[in-house]
Amino acid sequence: MTVQTSSAVVLRAHRTDVTQPPSSLLEVVTLPPQEPAAGQVRVRNLFQQLIAASGDLMFETTQIPMPVYRVGEPVYGPAVGRVVESRSDDLPVGTVVLHMSGWREESLLGPGEAFPVPDGVFPGPEYLLNQGVPAYHGMVNIAAVGEGDVVLVSGAAGGVGSMAAQIAKARGAAFVIGIAGGPEKARYLVDELGLDAAIDYRNEDLDDRLTELAPDGITVFFDTIGGSQFEAALRHTAFGARFALCGTLAGQVGGGDGGHPRFDIMTALVHEVQIRPFSTKHTPEQIQAWNTHYARWYAEGRIKFAQTLLEGPLQRAITAMDELLAGVHRGNVIVRLSD
Repeated sequence: MTVQTSSAVVLRAHRTDVTQPPSSLLEVVTLPPQEPAAGQVRVRNLFQQLIAASGDLMFETTQIPMPVYRVGEPVYGPAVGRVVESRSDDLPVGTVVLHMSGWREESLLGPGEAFPVPDGVFPGPEYLLNQGVPAYHGMVNIAAVGEGDVVLVSGAAGGVGSMAAQIAKARGAAFVIGIAGGPEKARYLVDELGLDAAIDYRNEDLDDRLTELAPDGITVFFDTIGGSQFEAALRHTAFGARFALCGTLAGQVGGGDGGHPRFDIMTALVHEVQIRPFSTKHTPEQIQAWNTHYARWYAEGRIKFAQTLLEGPLQRAITAMDELLAGVHRGNVIVRLSD
């Protein structure tokens, strides 16, 4: 097979401030032809997922437990693609695989780097590009959500939050409230994802709405935002409430104070609030637990794949990254790179 050149997104310089748009630091370059070695496959990427963590990986150092991007080298991220050349007995040509070497038209993958996508379970391979692993781990293993819980989810229209809120419903929570920015996103949470209520933090008072919706307090808070939304949740806790802290987007975007909310110690003491920060390692066990439940809940109609699908080419992923961090889109943001 004659191997053609392909394109990849490369980091031109490290990010130095959260107000810097990723598009100012990324560019599409042409890579030289590459042929797979023994055990490797060459994959033509079909869909590229965008995640907020990529913005942090552009800094020279980060607290996120993932390797930072290196200047002058292609960046990485979740993608699905089709094997077009194979030197692996396990992954013949035509196999559709999930991997972490996205942000490029083609990826050269070795053993343990490409995972076959199950056929016939979901409408398309892009359905595997979701943030269900941290959502499931946080809701189930950290917050132990279950029947009777009154649940509040911040960033509920985002990739992680949209899955976390639906997981709470699937696990039998009595009432699930999502926080989102803007009336359109709030309607989406209730009308399309099936949440019991939504709060538009841009146009509604959080305290007033939480008093109305959860008069006896919330028992579970899944937080991807931090800042003032964390503070409001703490003011409206039931006794023994569990807080699963997943992210601080209010501090990761635009220089806000999401990572440094004021902590009302007395309220936490009196209500015996359990504060449980966590990071998701994406271990095989965590991935398997999510995929097993995801497939079943999707088949039962209890969970939807919340997504914004954008059309490529690869350059579109760069501008979409700016839009993701600005909160323009909802659900999991995915760019179609190829048919």
